[in-house]
Amino acid sequence: MQKRKKSKHYHITSFQIIILGFLSVILIGSLLLMLPIATRSGNGASFSDALFTATSAVCVTGLIIHDTATYWSVFGQSIILLLIQIGGMGIVTIAVSIAAVSGRKIGLMQRSTMQEAIAAPNVGGIVRRTKFILKTAISVELIGAAVLSPVFCRDFGFFKGIWYALFHSISAFCNAGFDLIGAKKPFSSLTSYSVQPVVNITIMALIIIGGIGFLTWEDIKNNKWHFKKYRMQSKVILAVTAALILLPAIYFYFFEFSRLPFPERVWTSLFQSVTPRTAGFNTADLTLMSEVGQMLMIMLMLTGGSPGSTAGGMKTTTLAVLVSSALSVFRKKEHTQFFKRRIPDNTIRNAATIFLMYVTLFLVGGMIISGIEEIPLITALFETASAIGTVGLSLGITPELGIASHMILICLMFFGRVGGLTLIFAAISEKTSNGSKYPQEKITVG
Repeated sequence: MQKRKKSKHYHITSFQIIILGFLSVILIGSLLLMLPIATRSGNGASFSDALFTATSAVCVTGLIIHDTATYWSVFGQSIILLLIQIGGMGIVTIAVSIAAVSGRKIGLMQRSTMQEAIAAPNVGGIVRRTKFILKTAISVELIGAAVLSPVFCRDFGFFKGIWYALFHSISAFCNAGFDLIGAKKPFSSLTSYSVQPVVNITIMALIIIGGIGFLTWEDIKNNKWHFKKYRMQSKVILAVTAALILLPAIYFYFFEFSRLPFPERVWTSLFQSVTPRTAGFNTADLTLMSEVGQMLMIMLMLTGGSPGSTAGGMKTTTLAVLVSSALSVFRKKEHTQFFKRRIPDNTIRNAATIFLMYVTLFLVGGMIISGIEEIPLITALFETASAIGTVGLSLGITPELGIASHMILICLMFFGRVGGLTLIFAAISEKTSNGSKYPQEKITVG
């Protein structure tokens, strides 16, 4: 008798679903942006330009080859906005939300995928969390649009003003950085509103709200001002976010924008401190900043937002874990801890891995672009940090780069939005460890 061969069934993992979801939306978005109706000229965009723009939108980055207001038609802008919304909320979040609203049953696989997509602590209550995310996002975006409407209606007329308010509200909340102010001056971002308090406060608030994560907002909603009742992760996110806004703003105020009048100096310093956290808007000419200031922005861009948020980047919690781990070594403590809670060793290993991956790709990509395009290294590093941090800030060189450099930025944007560990776990579907261990031997470091 012949023995039956065991059939090996291939099961798609949650991480692979997330990767394929992002890739599918990027491809569909690229094809739509290639349509003649998508551009003002009626000629349609080339595949490379459409792919770059779609990737930037879905990965909520904001790097652009063509000015959004002057190159793309209203249809093209609508496609970009839809891609931003899908990318900011997350492909899986959108899919589960649609299924929940339509009354379809959400299976365990969908719940598990959703857990990975929003960095939830457990599968339980995931559908409820999804509904909370959807309601919160829509509410915040509509409020932001309502607040911005009077300013934009005054400057651009009623209908265009409403459209501009909605576009910028969604773009800011999703930390995308796409803008339509190029109608005044191409590639100008929000520089013409550098002293406008309504625009400054609203955009910064939307960036921060979107960037600290939906699970943190759930904590705030449930526990109000009782900070001690928050989850440890929420406490870390809020503390690190506050520090990463306040400290750079102080530096910018005293060293980068000291020549500006007092009101503009305050607004500009604060805005440039908030926006590198994956938002991509700017109210100052970044090319006029010193190399120290540009390097500080690079560090902020690499850090990014928080887990389970609309932002990308390495994440605030990754930075916090690494700093706390270093402090525990300096203090000769055995364990890393936050708020009297011990951090698992595998979390520290993951943080170190993510940090190494981001820094390596950021540096290698920058060096390659610098060599290909023959531009200063710090200029190239600024673009690669913006791409992998899904920020969108630029020193103005992105439209002038060649196709090879654009492809590098596309890969970095995708990596920055999806996340390093997601890509690794998507490639490795099964555990390869058999439980055996090699003999241990010490190695000297430092």
